[in-house]
Amino acid sequence: MATKQHCAYCFTVLLAQLQNTTVDVVPTFDTSTEYPLFVTWNKQSSDGHEQLRGCIGNFSPMNLATGLREYAITSAFHDTRFSPIRAREVPQLSCSVSLLTDFEDASGYLDWEIGTHGVWIEFRLRGRRTTATFLPEIAHEQGWSKTETIDHLLRKGGFGLPITDDVRSSIKLTRYQSKKQHLSYVEYVEMSAK
Repeated sequence: MATKQHCAYCFTVLLAQLQNTTVDVVPTFDTSTEYPLFVTWNKQSSDGHEQLRGCIGNFSPMNLATGLREYAITSAFHDTRFSPIRAREVPQLSCSVSLLTDFEDASGYLDWEIGTHGVWIEFRLRGRRTTATFLPEIAHEQGWSKTETIDHLLRKGGFGLPITDDVRSSIKLTRYQSKKQHLSYVEYVEMSAK
C-alpha cells in the first residue's frame, strides 16, 4: 500500500515548493488509486529523537498524486501548531505517508485496539460538530491507555470542560487502520541518486 516512492514524492514536492520551482513533479507510482491519507513530517533533534513538524490529512479518498502533493505542502507549511518548514531543516526531516483503510463505526469509545486502530471522534462543542483524530501509532508511541487517548483527542478538538464518562460516552468514534511508510531525507537522497 504506502511505499517509499510515496514518501519520496512528498520530499520532491516539498523541495520544489521551497525552491519556488514550477516544474511538474512526476510521480513514479500508480496514480490511479485513491485513499484517505495523511502526510507527516518529523525532524530529528540533536539527541536523535524525532519531533513532529507537521501532520495533516484527509478522510475522503483522493487520487494519490493529487492528495500527496496537496498534503505534503499543507502539512509542511500550514499545520497551525508549527511554524512553516524551512529549507535549512530539510536534511533533518523524515516523511511518513499513511494510507487509511478499514473504517468501522465503533460501538463505544473503548471499542478499538491500541497500535492497530486509529481513532476519529466526533462531538458537539458550543453547538457545532467537532472532530479530532490520532493515527494508529500515536496512542502506543505516547504510552496512553484508551481512555487517556480519548481525553487527549477531546482536548485536541478544543473541549475545555471537565471530561467525564458521560462526555466520553457521548462521542461518536470511528476506528480505522493505516498502511504507513517512512523515509528519511538521507534515504531520499540515496533513492534519487539511483
